Amino acid sequence: MKLASLRSGARDGRLVVVSRDLAWCTDAGHIAPTLQAALDEWHALSPRLALLADDLEREAVPRERFHEHDCLSPLPRAYQWADGSAYLNHVELVRRARGQAMPDNLLIDPLMYQGGSDSFLGPRDPIRLADEAWGIDMEGEVAVITGDVPMGASREDAAREIRLVMLVNDVSLRNLIAAELSKGFGFFQSKPSSAFSPVAVTPDELGAAWDGGKLHLDMAVDLNGTPFGRASAGVDMNFDFPTLIVHAAKTRPLVAGSIIGSGTVSNRDPDGSPGRTVADGGKGYSCIAELRMIETIRDGKPTTPFLRFGDTVRIEMKDAAGHSVFGAIEQTLERYTG
Repeated sequence: MKLASLRSGARDGRLVVVSRDLAWCTDAGHIAPTLQAALDEWHALSPRLALLADDLEREAVPRERFHEHDCLSPLPRAYQWADGSAYLNHVELVRRARGQAMPDNLLIDPLMYQGGSDSFLGPRDPIRLADEAWGIDMEGEVAVITGDVPMGASREDAAREIRLVMLVNDVSLRNLIAAELSKGFGFFQSKPSSAFSPVAVTPDELGAAWDGGKLHLDMAVDLNGTPFGRASAGVDMNFDFPTLIVHAAKTRPLVAGSIIGSGTVSNRDPDGSPGRTVADGGKGYSCIAELRMIETIRDGKPTTPFLRFGDTVRIEMKDAAGHSVFGAIEQTLERYTG
């Protein structure tokens, strides 16, 4: 089934079940008022939500047109947002951009940071920031929402607790990162609010595209209407979602509604090179930083700018038939003036 949170005047929106074709939705408030409420009682409530989804497909319940512009992020705020960096091609490129080598332990131990989860952007909300000089970048990612994961969970425990899958635009301020990391405490100012896809989807709805740990679909990232990235999310993912969840739960439990991100989806070329642009026949990139690093390797300096005010980013995944699975994140960068 597919679930979304529509704007309602309440901070966490109202929960709706969405049709497979993303054309219709039906109110789920008689089952759970919000997605977090559904996650808190998932074993009891998810069968009822699934029946409602079936009724929606059969046009057996009242329905309304589903408009992605009316959506908040599926969880407008969450108890936890922990973002991994599962694609080592991306890790290597951005570390090289900061003049840092790849430590050996990154090959066996996932990299993860704890992001702000109190104010996610809606999938069509503008990105409002004060200064282009911060090096504003998009990052196209996949994320899962978990149930209650015990501390020290096994891989099998972790896989069982994956409730929903969605997309992310993890906005990054590249020019602030190095100074923050040099203090030894990690990201804070350089990671403003992220945005998630209009719809979160249960793994069973993804069919063969979901193998229990990875999502085997292409991440379509467009910048100002031009294809920027078409990386395959199931390729070159060195740490799958159960592995990331186990890592996050090593020393603490994760409560229902925790979000775990994959990090920027990133592919190498078949010849092992970091990757080519879409225009050159490659898979392109899910963030600007990767292209700038490749330009630096090739030309001695980057030439592609980070995002500028007025730029529009679109992030989406389509199934084998060309249908949007999660709806689209589409955001325009605007100047924040207070």
